[in-house]
Amino acid sequence: MAPNIVHLPDGQTLTVTPVFGGLFFKANELNTHHATFPPGWTVILQSEDDEEAQGASGGDDLDEFNKKVHRTHMHRYRRPTLQHDALFLSSISNPSNSDFKPAISPSRQIAMMLWATLWWYFHQPAPSRHITTASNSNIPEAGRPTAEWRINIKREGIFKGRHILSKLERMGLISTENSSVGTDIDDRGGEGWTEMFVSQRSFWQLDGRIFLFALMPTNNSPFPPGTPHGSRPGSPSREGNITPVPHNSKPDNIAPGLWSPTTGTLANPFASASHLPTFYPPPPAQYILSNGVRHPIRPKPPRQGETFYTRYIPSLGQYLSFRVASLSTKSTSYQGPVGSTTSNFLPLSSAVNSTPASALPSIGNIRTCPCDTDLLHDWMNNPRVAAAWGVTGPIATQEAFLRKGLTSRHSFPAIGCWDGKPFGYFEIYWVKEDQLGKHLNGSETGNWDRGIHVLVGEEEFRGKDRVRVWLSGLVHYCWLADERTERIFCEPRLDNQKFIGYLQDVGFYKEREVAFPYKQSALMRMNREAWDAPVL
Repeated sequence: MAPNIVHLPDGQTLTVTPVFGGLFFKANELNTHHATFPPGWTVILQSEDDEEAQGASGGDDLDEFNKKVHRTHMHRYRRPTLQHDALFLSSISNPSNSDFKPAISPSRQIAMMLWATLWWYFHQPAPSRHITTASNSNIPEAGRPTAEWRINIKREGIFKGRHILSKLERMGLISTENSSVGTDIDDRGGEGWTEMFVSQRSFWQLDGRIFLFALMPTNNSPFPPGTPHGSRPGSPSREGNITPVPHNSKPDNIAPGLWSPTTGTLANPFASASHLPTFYPPPPAQYILSNGVRHPIRPKPPRQGETFYTRYIPSLGQYLSFRVASLSTKSTSYQGPVGSTTSNFLPLSSAVNSTPASALPSIGNIRTCPCDTDLLHDWMNNPRVAAAWGVTGPIATQEAFLRKGLTSRHSFPAIGCWDGKPFGYFEIYWVKEDQLGKHLNGSETGNWDRGIHVLVGEEEFRGKDRVRVWLSGLVHYCWLADERTERIFCEPRLDNQKFIGYLQDVGFYKEREVAFPYKQSALMRMNREAWDAPVL
Protein backbone atom coordinates (compact mmCIF):
# COMPACT_ATOMS: atom_id res chain seq x y z
CA MET A 1 0.00 0.00 0.00
CA ALA A 2 1.42 3.37 -1.03
CA PRO A 3 1.51 6.28 1.45
CA ASN A 4 -1.65 8.34 1.46
CA ILE A 5 -2.95 11.52 3.05
CA VAL A 6 -5.72 11.68 5.65
CA HIS A 7 -7.73 14.94 5.70
CA LEU A 8 -9.30 15.44 9.12
CA PRO A 9 -12.36 17.69 9.55
CA ASP A 10 -10.37 20.36 11.43
CA GLY A 11 -8.01 20.81 8.44
CA GLN A 12 -5.17 18.71 9.85
CA THR A 13 -3.54 16.17 7.55
CA LEU A 14 -1.78 12.92 8.37
CA THR A 15 0.48 10.81 6.18
CA VAL A 16 -0.12 7.08 6.45
CA THR A 17 2.86 4.90 5.50
CA PRO A 18 3.13 1.09 5.60
CA VAL A 19 5.70 -0.24 8.06
CA PHE A 20 6.57 -3.76 9.08
CA GLY A 21 3.43 -5.33 10.49
CA GLY A 22 1.34 -2.20 10.41
CA LEU A 23 0.97 1.48 9.54
CA PHE A 24 2.71 4.64 10.69
CA PHE A 25 0.62 7.79 11.05
CA LYS A 26 2.68 10.98 10.78
CA ALA A 27 1.27 14.37 11.76
CA ASN A 28 2.14 16.82 8.98
CA GLU A 29 1.49 20.09 10.84
CA LEU A 30 3.36 19.51 14.10
CA ASN A 31 6.02 22.11 13.30
CA THR A 32 3.71 24.70 11.79
CA HIS A 33 1.21 25.56 14.52
CA HIS A 34 -0.25 24.32 17.78
CA ALA A 35 0.13 20.55 17.69
CA THR A 36 -3.05 18.52 17.61
CA PHE A 37 -1.20 15.21 17.50
CA PRO A 38 2.17 13.85 18.59
CA PRO A 39 4.68 13.52 15.71
CA GLY A 40 3.38 10.07 14.91
CA TRP A 41 2.13 6.71 16.07
CA THR A 42 2.18 3.14 14.82
CA VAL A 43 -0.78 0.80 14.63
CA ILE A 44 -0.73 -2.92 13.98
CA LEU A 45 -3.55 -3.75 11.57
CA GLN A 46 -4.17 -7.35 10.59
CA SER A 47 -6.88 -9.38 8.86
CA GLU A 48 -8.10 -12.84 9.73
CA ASP A 49 -7.61 -15.70 7.34
CA ASP A 50 -10.40 -15.62 4.72
CA GLU A 51 -10.84 -19.41 4.80
CA GLU A 52 -11.15 -19.38 8.56
CA ALA A 53 -13.78 -16.63 8.37
CA GLN A 54 -15.96 -18.66 6.01
CA GLY A 55 -15.62 -21.95 7.83
CA ALA A 56 -18.91 -22.14 9.77
CA SER A 57 -21.27 -25.06 9.18
CA GLY A 58 -24.20 -26.51 11.05
CA GLY A 59 -26.53 -24.88 13.56
CA ASP A 60 -27.71 -21.31 13.12
CA ASP A 61 -25.22 -20.03 10.54
CA LEU A 62 -25.95 -16.35 11.10
CA ASP A 63 -25.52 -16.64 14.88
CA GLU A 64 -22.35 -18.66 14.26
CA PHE A 65 -21.02 -15.88 12.05
CA ASN A 66 -21.77 -13.18 14.61
CA LYS A 67 -20.19 -15.19 17.47
CA LYS A 68 -16.89 -15.85 15.70
CA VAL A 69 -14.55 -13.29 17.23
CA HIS A 70 -11.37 -15.10 18.19
CA ARG A 71 -9.21 -16.25 15.25
CA THR A 72 -5.82 -17.87 15.23
CA HIS A 73 -4.67 -17.35 11.64
CA MET A 74 -3.90 -13.72 10.88
CA HIS A 75 -2.28 -12.14 7.84
CA ARG A 76 -1.15 -8.67 6.83
CA TYR A 77 -3.91 -6.18 6.10
CA ARG A 78 -4.50 -5.63 2.38
CA ARG A 79 -8.04 -4.25 2.13
CA PRO A 80 -10.97 -3.95 4.56
CA THR A 81 -12.98 -7.03 5.47
CA LEU A 82 -16.48 -6.99 6.90
CA GLN A 83 -15.68 -8.08 10.46
CA HIS A 84 -12.27 -9.76 10.33
CA ASP A 85 -9.85 -6.84 10.69
CA ALA A 86 -8.21 -6.09 14.03
CA LEU A 87 -5.92 -3.28 15.19
CA PHE A 88 -4.13 -1.97 18.21
CA LEU A 89 -1.90 1.01 18.93
CA SER A 90 1.64 -0.28 19.30
CA SER A 91 3.75 2.86 19.91
CA ILE A 92 3.59 6.66 20.16
CA SER A 93 6.25 9.16 19.07
CA ASN A 94 5.79 11.97 21.58
CA PRO A 95 7.20 15.49 20.99
CA SER A 96 9.98 16.95 23.10
CA ASN A 97 8.88 18.22 26.50
CA SER A 98 10.88 21.38 25.79
CA ASP A 99 8.41 22.29 23.00
CA PHE A 100 5.06 20.96 24.20
CA LYS A 101 3.68 20.13 27.59
CA PRO A 102 2.78 16.45 27.96
CA ALA A 103 -0.90 15.72 27.44
CA ILE A 104 -2.77 16.33 30.70
CA SER A 105 -4.90 13.27 29.89
CA PRO A 106 -2.89 10.58 28.07
CA SER A 107 -6.05 8.49 27.67
CA ARG A 108 -7.71 11.35 25.76
CA GLN A 109 -4.67 11.64 23.54
CA ILE A 110 -4.82 7.87 22.88
CA ALA A 111 -8.53 8.25 22.06
CA MET A 112 -7.68 11.04 19.63
CA MET A 113 -5.10 8.87 17.83
CA LEU A 114 -7.48 5.91 17.66
CA TRP A 115 -10.26 8.18 16.34
CA ALA A 116 -7.95 9.54 13.60
CA THR A 117 -6.88 5.99 12.71
CA LEU A 118 -10.51 4.96 12.40
CA TRP A 119 -11.22 8.07 10.30
CA TRP A 120 -8.64 6.74 7.84
CA TYR A 121 -9.93 3.16 8.05
CA PHE A 122 -13.59 4.00 7.38
CA HIS A 123 -12.56 6.05 4.34
CA GLN A 124 -11.25 2.86 2.72
CA PRO A 125 -13.38 1.06 0.08
CA ALA A 126 -16.23 -0.62 1.92
CA PRO A 127 -16.36 -4.44 1.85
CA SER A 128 -19.46 -6.30 0.74
CA ARG A 129 -22.10 -6.40 3.50
CA HIS A 130 -23.31 -9.84 2.48
CA ILE A 131 -22.12 -12.85 4.49
CA THR A 132 -21.65 -16.40 3.24
CA THR A 133 -22.52 -19.44 5.33
CA ALA A 134 -23.02 -23.10 4.46
CA SER A 135 -26.78 -22.68 4.13
CA ASN A 136 -26.71 -19.69 1.74
CA SER A 137 -23.64 -20.32 -0.40
CA ASN A 138 -25.83 -21.28 -3.37
CA ILE A 139 -27.95 -18.12 -3.13
CA PRO A 140 -26.99 -15.08 -5.27
CA GLU A 141 -25.00 -12.59 -3.22
CA ALA A 142 -27.73 -9.93 -3.34
CA GLY A 143 -30.09 -12.31 -1.52
CA ARG A 144 -27.74 -13.28 1.30
CA PRO A 145 -28.04 -11.82 4.83
CA THR A 146 -26.02 -8.74 5.68
CA ALA A 147 -23.96 -7.69 8.69
CA GLU A 148 -22.44 -4.46 9.98
CA TRP A 149 -18.95 -3.37 8.98
CA ARG A 150 -16.81 -3.61 12.12
CA ILE A 151 -13.16 -3.49 13.05
CA ASN A 152 -11.97 -5.34 16.16
CA ILE A 153 -9.84 -3.59 18.79
CA LYS A 154 -7.26 -5.91 20.32
CA ARG A 155 -6.11 -5.61 23.92
CA GLU A 156 -2.44 -5.40 23.01
CA GLY A 157 0.27 -2.76 22.85
CA ILE A 158 -0.84 0.59 24.30
CA PHE A 159 -4.35 -0.79 24.76
CA LYS A 160 -3.07 -3.35 27.28
CA GLY A 161 -2.98 -0.64 29.93
CA ARG A 162 -5.13 -1.51 32.91
CA HIS A 163 -7.98 0.96 32.27
CA ILE A 164 -7.38 2.22 28.72
CA LEU A 165 -10.07 0.15 27.01
CA SER A 166 -12.61 0.84 29.74
CA LYS A 167 -12.04 4.59 29.31
CA LEU A 168 -12.36 4.35 25.53
CA GLU A 169 -15.60 2.42 25.99
CA ARG A 170 -16.99 5.07 28.35
CA MET A 171 -16.11 7.75 25.80
CA GLY A 172 -18.28 5.84 23.34
CA LEU A 173 -15.45 5.17 20.90
CA ILE A 174 -15.37 1.36 21.24
CA SER A 175 -18.09 -1.17 22.08
CA THR A 176 -18.61 -4.77 23.11
CA GLU A 177 -21.56 -7.11 23.05
CA ASN A 178 -20.43 -8.50 26.43
CA SER A 179 -22.21 -6.10 28.81
CA SER A 180 -21.62 -8.19 31.98
CA VAL A 181 -19.52 -7.09 34.96
CA GLY A 182 -17.37 -10.23 34.88
CA THR A 183 -16.23 -12.48 37.73
CA ASP A 184 -12.46 -11.82 37.72
CA ILE A 185 -11.61 -9.76 40.82
CA ASP A 186 -8.21 -8.77 39.40
CA ASP A 187 -9.12 -6.58 36.40
CA ARG A 188 -5.53 -6.65 35.14
CA GLY A 189 -6.41 -9.88 33.36
CA GLY A 190 -8.63 -7.98 30.94
CA GLU A 191 -11.70 -10.18 31.38
CA GLY A 192 -14.56 -8.74 29.35
CA TRP A 193 -12.30 -6.44 27.32
CA THR A 194 -11.07 -8.89 24.70
CA GLU A 195 -14.01 -8.58 22.31
CA MET A 196 -14.06 -4.85 21.64
CA PHE A 197 -14.99 -3.39 18.26
CA VAL A 198 -15.94 -0.21 16.41
CA SER A 199 -18.73 -0.30 13.83
CA GLN A 200 -18.85 2.00 10.83
CA ARG A 201 -22.37 3.08 11.79
CA SER A 202 -21.46 4.16 15.33
CA PHE A 203 -18.18 5.79 14.28
CA TRP A 204 -19.84 8.22 11.87
CA GLN A 205 -22.29 9.25 14.58
CA LEU A 206 -19.51 10.35 16.95
CA ASP A 207 -18.82 14.08 16.94
CA GLY A 208 -15.14 14.68 16.12
CA ARG A 209 -15.06 17.55 18.63
CA ILE A 210 -15.10 14.94 21.39
CA PHE A 211 -11.64 13.77 20.37
CA LEU A 212 -9.79 16.56 18.55
CA PHE A 213 -7.87 19.00 20.74
CA ALA A 214 -4.42 20.62 20.83
CA LEU A 215 -1.34 20.18 22.98
CA MET A 216 -0.32 23.33 24.86
CA PRO A 217 3.05 24.83 23.79
CA THR A 218 5.59 25.59 26.52
CA ASN A 219 6.98 29.06 27.18
CA ASN A 220 10.27 28.14 25.50
CA SER A 221 8.56 26.67 22.46
CA PRO A 222 8.84 28.44 19.08
CA PHE A 223 5.10 27.82 18.62
CA PRO A 224 2.88 30.80 19.57
CA PRO A 225 0.81 30.37 22.74
CA GLY A 226 -1.92 32.78 21.62
CA THR A 227 -5.60 32.05 22.13
CA PRO A 228 -7.67 31.33 19.05
CA HIS A 229 -9.86 34.29 19.92
CA GLY A 230 -8.05 37.06 18.09
CA SER A 231 -9.82 39.83 19.97
CA ARG A 232 -8.91 38.50 23.43
CA PRO A 233 -5.65 38.54 25.41
CA GLY A 234 -3.43 35.49 25.45
CA SER A 235 -3.27 33.00 28.28
CA PRO A 236 -1.21 33.82 31.40
CA SER A 237 2.37 32.58 31.35
CA ARG A 238 4.08 30.74 34.22
CA GLU A 239 5.49 34.07 35.38
CA GLY A 240 1.97 35.49 35.57
CA ASN A 241 2.37 37.85 32.60
CA ILE A 242 -0.28 38.09 29.92
CA THR A 243 0.95 37.72 26.36
CA PRO A 244 -1.14 40.02 24.17
CA VAL A 245 -2.38 38.77 20.84
CA PRO A 246 -2.79 41.42 18.14
CA HIS A 247 -6.25 41.68 16.61
CA ASN A 248 -6.61 39.35 13.63
CA SER A 249 -3.02 38.23 14.12
CA LYS A 250 -1.90 35.05 12.41
CA PRO A 251 1.40 33.20 12.75
CA ASP A 252 3.50 33.35 9.62
CA ASN A 253 4.25 29.64 9.71
CA ILE A 254 0.72 28.27 9.47
CA ALA A 255 0.45 25.55 6.87
CA PRO A 256 -1.67 26.25 3.78
CA GLY A 257 -5.30 25.32 4.09
CA LEU A 258 -5.44 24.96 7.89
CA TRP A 259 -7.96 26.49 10.21
CA SER A 260 -6.00 29.34 11.72
CA PRO A 261 -5.37 28.71 15.44
CA THR A 262 -5.70 32.44 16.17
CA THR A 263 -8.98 33.06 14.38
CA GLY A 264 -12.20 33.11 16.34
CA THR A 265 -14.53 30.19 16.80
CA LEU A 266 -16.82 31.67 14.17
CA ALA A 267 -14.32 30.38 11.63
CA ASN A 268 -13.15 27.20 13.32
CA PRO A 269 -15.65 24.78 14.89
CA PHE A 270 -12.74 22.96 16.56
CA ALA A 271 -11.08 26.04 18.15
CA SER A 272 -10.57 25.86 21.90
CA ALA A 273 -8.58 28.35 23.95
CA SER A 274 -8.33 25.74 26.71
CA HIS A 275 -6.86 23.12 24.36
CA LEU A 276 -9.63 20.75 25.42
CA PRO A 277 -12.39 19.11 23.36
CA THR A 278 -15.12 21.48 22.15
CA PHE A 279 -18.04 19.06 22.44
CA TYR A 280 -20.57 19.06 25.26
CA PRO A 281 -23.45 16.59 25.74
CA PRO A 282 -27.02 17.93 25.43
CA PRO A 283 -28.63 19.22 28.65
CA PRO A 284 -31.69 17.64 30.30
CA ALA A 285 -34.93 18.35 28.45
CA GLN A 286 -37.25 21.17 29.55
CA TYR A 287 -40.66 21.64 27.90
CA ILE A 288 -42.71 24.61 26.74
CA LEU A 289 -45.81 25.24 24.61
CA SER A 290 -45.58 26.95 21.21
CA ASN A 291 -48.84 27.51 19.31
CA GLY A 292 -50.46 24.73 21.28
CA VAL A 293 -47.61 22.26 20.67
CA ARG A 294 -45.67 20.91 23.65
CA HIS A 295 -42.00 20.46 22.78
CA PRO A 296 -38.55 20.67 24.39
CA ILE A 297 -36.80 24.03 24.76
CA ARG A 298 -34.43 24.06 21.81
CA PRO A 299 -30.70 24.79 22.12
CA LYS A 300 -29.65 28.00 20.45
CA PRO A 301 -28.19 27.46 16.98
CA PRO A 302 -24.63 28.50 16.12
CA ARG A 303 -24.05 32.24 15.63
CA GLN A 304 -24.36 34.16 12.38
CA GLY A 305 -21.45 33.28 10.13
CA GLU A 306 -20.30 30.39 12.34
CA THR A 307 -19.15 27.21 10.61
CA PHE A 308 -20.87 24.22 12.22
CA TYR A 309 -19.86 21.36 9.90
CA THR A 310 -16.83 20.67 7.75
CA ARG A 311 -15.48 17.54 6.07
CA TYR A 312 -13.01 16.74 3.30
CA ILE A 313 -14.64 14.92 0.36
CA PRO A 314 -12.07 12.57 -1.24
CA SER A 315 -14.17 11.91 -4.36
CA LEU A 316 -14.26 15.64 -5.18
CA GLY A 317 -10.96 16.82 -3.68
CA GLN A 318 -12.72 19.66 -1.82
CA TYR A 319 -13.93 20.58 1.64
CA LEU A 320 -17.67 20.73 2.21
CA SER A 321 -18.75 23.12 4.95
CA PHE A 322 -21.95 24.63 6.30
CA ARG A 323 -22.19 27.91 8.18
CA VAL A 324 -25.07 29.92 9.58
CA ALA A 325 -26.32 32.60 7.20
CA SER A 326 -25.59 36.21 8.14
CA LEU A 327 -27.33 39.58 7.71
CA SER A 328 -23.98 41.36 7.59
CA THR A 329 -23.46 43.60 4.57
CA LYS A 330 -19.87 42.34 4.46
CA SER A 331 -18.90 38.99 2.99
CA THR A 332 -18.27 36.17 5.45
CA SER A 333 -14.55 35.44 5.23
CA TYR A 334 -13.66 31.76 4.92
CA GLN A 335 -10.52 30.85 6.85
CA GLY A 336 -10.84 27.09 6.74
CA PRO A 337 -9.01 24.41 4.77
CA VAL A 338 -9.28 24.07 1.01
CA GLY A 339 -8.81 21.03 -1.18
CA SER A 340 -7.07 20.54 -4.47
CA THR A 341 -9.33 22.97 -6.35
CA THR A 342 -8.82 26.55 -5.21
CA SER A 343 -11.78 28.91 -5.41
CA ASN A 344 -11.35 32.26 -7.12
CA PHE A 345 -13.60 33.99 -4.63
CA LEU A 346 -12.00 36.57 -2.34
CA PRO A 347 -11.40 36.86 0.53
CA LEU A 348 -10.11 33.38 1.26
CA SER A 349 -7.38 34.34 3.68
CA SER A 350 -5.78 30.93 4.21
CA ALA A 351 -5.79 30.13 0.50
CA VAL A 352 -4.67 33.53 -0.75
CA ASN A 353 -1.94 34.10 1.82
CA SER A 354 -0.31 30.78 0.94
CA THR A 355 -0.58 31.07 -2.85
CA PRO A 356 2.31 32.42 -4.96
CA ALA A 357 1.53 35.70 -6.68
CA SER A 358 1.97 34.09 -10.08
CA ALA A 359 -0.75 31.56 -9.29
CA LEU A 360 -3.38 34.06 -8.15
CA PRO A 361 -6.32 34.82 -10.46
CA SER A 362 -5.85 37.79 -12.80
CA ILE A 363 -7.70 41.03 -12.12
CA GLY A 364 -10.11 40.18 -14.90
CA ASN A 365 -11.50 37.03 -13.30
CA ILE A 366 -11.37 37.87 -9.59
CA ARG A 367 -14.83 38.07 -8.03
CA THR A 368 -15.32 39.47 -4.55
CA CYS A 369 -17.48 37.16 -2.49
CA PRO A 370 -20.93 38.74 -2.04
CA CYS A 371 -22.69 38.94 1.31
CA ASP A 372 -25.43 36.44 2.09
CA THR A 373 -28.33 38.75 1.21
CA ASP A 374 -26.71 39.36 -2.20
CA LEU A 375 -26.36 35.62 -2.67
CA LEU A 376 -30.01 35.03 -1.81
CA HIS A 377 -31.09 37.88 -4.09
CA ASP A 378 -29.30 36.26 -7.04
CA TRP A 379 -30.43 32.74 -6.23
CA MET A 380 -34.07 33.49 -5.43
CA ASN A 381 -34.50 35.43 -8.68
CA ASN A 382 -33.25 32.51 -10.72
CA PRO A 383 -36.37 31.10 -12.49
CA ARG A 384 -35.38 27.53 -11.55
CA VAL A 385 -35.23 28.43 -7.85
CA ALA A 386 -38.20 30.82 -7.95
CA ALA A 387 -40.48 28.04 -9.15
CA ALA A 388 -39.89 26.16 -5.89
CA TRP A 389 -39.31 28.91 -3.32
CA GLY A 390 -41.33 31.91 -4.57
CA VAL A 391 -39.13 34.55 -2.90
CA THR A 392 -38.47 36.73 -5.94
CA GLY A 393 -38.23 40.49 -5.89
CA PRO A 394 -35.85 43.26 -4.82
CA ILE A 395 -33.09 42.60 -2.32
CA ALA A 396 -35.28 43.89 0.51
CA THR A 397 -37.49 40.82 -0.03
CA GLN A 398 -34.61 38.41 0.49
CA GLU A 399 -33.32 40.42 3.45
CA ALA A 400 -36.73 40.17 5.13
CA PHE A 401 -36.80 36.43 4.30
CA LEU A 402 -33.39 35.89 5.89
CA ARG A 403 -34.28 38.00 8.92
CA LYS A 404 -37.38 35.86 9.48
CA GLY A 405 -35.26 32.72 9.29
CA LEU A 406 -32.74 34.05 11.80
CA THR A 407 -35.48 34.93 14.30
CA SER A 408 -37.23 31.55 14.05
CA ARG A 409 -37.16 29.56 17.28
CA HIS A 410 -37.44 26.17 15.62
CA SER A 411 -35.10 26.46 12.62
CA PHE A 412 -32.05 28.28 11.35
CA PRO A 413 -30.77 29.24 7.87
CA ALA A 414 -27.43 27.97 6.58
CA ILE A 415 -25.10 28.52 3.64
CA GLY A 416 -23.30 25.55 2.09
CA CYS A 417 -19.78 26.03 0.73
CA TRP A 418 -17.27 24.11 -1.38
CA ASP A 419 -13.73 25.15 -0.37
CA GLY A 420 -15.31 28.27 1.10
CA LYS A 421 -17.30 29.22 -2.01
CA PRO A 422 -21.05 29.47 -1.29
CA PHE A 423 -23.23 27.21 -3.42
CA GLY A 424 -26.62 26.90 -1.71
CA TYR A 425 -29.07 27.87 0.99
CA PHE A 426 -30.49 25.43 3.54
CA GLU A 427 -32.84 25.40 6.50
CA ILE A 428 -32.57 22.92 9.37
CA TYR A 429 -35.67 22.74 11.55
CA TRP A 430 -37.22 20.86 14.46
CA VAL A 431 -40.19 18.95 13.08
CA LYS A 432 -42.51 18.89 16.08
CA GLU A 433 -43.30 22.63 16.15
CA ASP A 434 -42.90 23.12 12.39
CA GLN A 435 -45.92 23.19 10.11
CA LEU A 436 -44.95 19.68 9.00
CA GLY A 437 -45.49 18.48 12.59
CA LYS A 438 -49.18 19.36 12.35
CA HIS A 439 -49.55 16.71 9.62
CA LEU A 440 -47.82 13.95 11.61
CA ASN A 441 -49.19 11.87 14.45
CA GLY A 442 -47.30 11.02 17.61
CA SER A 443 -45.95 7.73 16.31
CA GLU A 444 -44.50 9.33 13.18
CA THR A 445 -42.20 11.84 14.84
CA GLY A 446 -40.42 12.40 18.14
CA ASN A 447 -39.37 15.39 20.22
CA TRP A 448 -35.93 15.62 18.62
CA ASP A 449 -36.59 14.79 14.99
CA ARG A 450 -35.40 17.29 12.38
CA GLY A 451 -36.18 18.32 8.84
CA ILE A 452 -34.33 20.08 6.02
CA HIS A 453 -35.17 22.49 3.20
CA VAL A 454 -32.62 22.81 0.38
CA LEU A 455 -31.68 25.17 -2.43
CA VAL A 456 -28.69 24.99 -4.77
CA GLY A 457 -28.08 28.41 -6.28
CA GLU A 458 -24.78 28.06 -8.13
CA GLU A 459 -25.11 26.23 -11.43
CA GLU A 460 -21.52 24.94 -11.34
CA PHE A 461 -22.25 22.97 -8.18
CA ARG A 462 -25.31 21.13 -9.41
CA GLY A 463 -25.28 17.45 -10.35
CA LYS A 464 -25.93 14.09 -8.77
CA ASP A 465 -22.46 13.53 -7.35
CA ARG A 466 -22.43 16.77 -5.39
CA VAL A 467 -26.06 16.49 -4.28
CA ARG A 468 -25.44 13.08 -2.74
CA VAL A 469 -22.47 14.48 -0.81
CA TRP A 470 -24.07 17.61 0.64
CA LEU A 471 -27.36 15.81 1.36
CA SER A 472 -25.54 13.16 3.35
CA GLY A 473 -23.53 15.94 5.02
CA LEU A 474 -26.71 17.63 6.27
CA VAL A 475 -27.97 14.30 7.58
CA HIS A 476 -24.59 13.65 9.22
CA TYR A 477 -24.76 17.02 10.97
CA CYS A 478 -28.25 16.32 12.31
CA TRP A 479 -27.12 13.01 13.82
CA LEU A 480 -24.05 14.66 15.38
CA ALA A 481 -25.90 17.73 16.67
CA ASP A 482 -28.14 15.75 19.03
CA GLU A 483 -27.89 12.04 19.72
CA ARG A 484 -31.61 12.01 20.59
CA THR A 485 -32.56 12.73 16.96
CA GLU A 486 -33.90 9.48 15.51
CA ARG A 487 -35.49 10.65 12.23
CA ILE A 488 -34.87 13.28 9.57
CA PHE A 489 -37.59 14.46 7.21
CA CYS A 490 -37.72 16.28 3.90
CA GLU A 491 -40.93 17.23 2.08
CA PRO A 492 -40.13 18.04 -1.57
CA ARG A 493 -42.93 18.85 -3.97
CA LEU A 494 -44.37 15.67 -5.43
CA ASP A 495 -43.46 16.57 -9.02
CA ASN A 496 -39.77 17.05 -8.15
CA GLN A 497 -38.96 13.45 -9.01
CA LYS A 498 -35.28 14.12 -9.66
CA PHE A 499 -34.66 15.38 -6.13
CA ILE A 500 -36.82 12.64 -4.64
CA GLY A 501 -34.53 10.19 -6.43
CA TYR A 502 -31.47 11.91 -4.93
CA LEU A 503 -33.02 11.58 -1.47
CA GLN A 504 -33.58 7.88 -2.02
CA ASP A 505 -29.97 7.51 -3.17
CA VAL A 506 -28.70 8.62 0.26
CA GLY A 507 -31.17 6.55 2.32
CA PHE A 508 -34.47 8.43 2.51
CA TYR A 509 -37.69 6.60 1.71
CA LYS A 510 -41.17 7.86 0.85
CA GLU A 511 -43.52 7.31 3.76
CA ARG A 512 -46.63 8.91 2.27
CA GLU A 513 -47.87 12.19 0.80
CA VAL A 514 -48.67 15.39 2.71
CA ALA A 515 -51.03 18.12 1.44
CA PHE A 516 -49.89 21.62 2.35
CA PRO A 517 -51.99 24.64 1.26
CA TYR A 518 -49.30 25.56 -1.27
CA LYS A 519 -48.01 22.15 -2.44
CA GLN A 520 -48.51 18.40 -2.45
CA SER A 521 -45.39 16.89 -0.92
CA ALA A 522 -43.74 13.52 -0.75
CA LEU A 523 -42.95 12.86 2.90
CA MET A 524 -39.39 11.55 2.76
CA ARG A 525 -37.92 10.05 5.92
CA MET A 526 -34.63 8.62 7.12
CA ASN A 527 -34.13 6.66 10.35
CA ARG A 528 -30.91 6.85 12.31
CA GLU A 529 -30.89 3.07 12.70
CA ALA A 530 -30.80 2.58 8.93
CA TRP A 531 -27.99 5.11 8.28
CA ASP A 532 -24.43 3.89 7.90
CA ALA A 533 -22.10 6.70 6.81
CA PRO A 534 -21.93 9.96 4.84
CA VAL A 535 -21.08 9.85 1.16
CA LEU A 536 -17.32 10.15 0.74
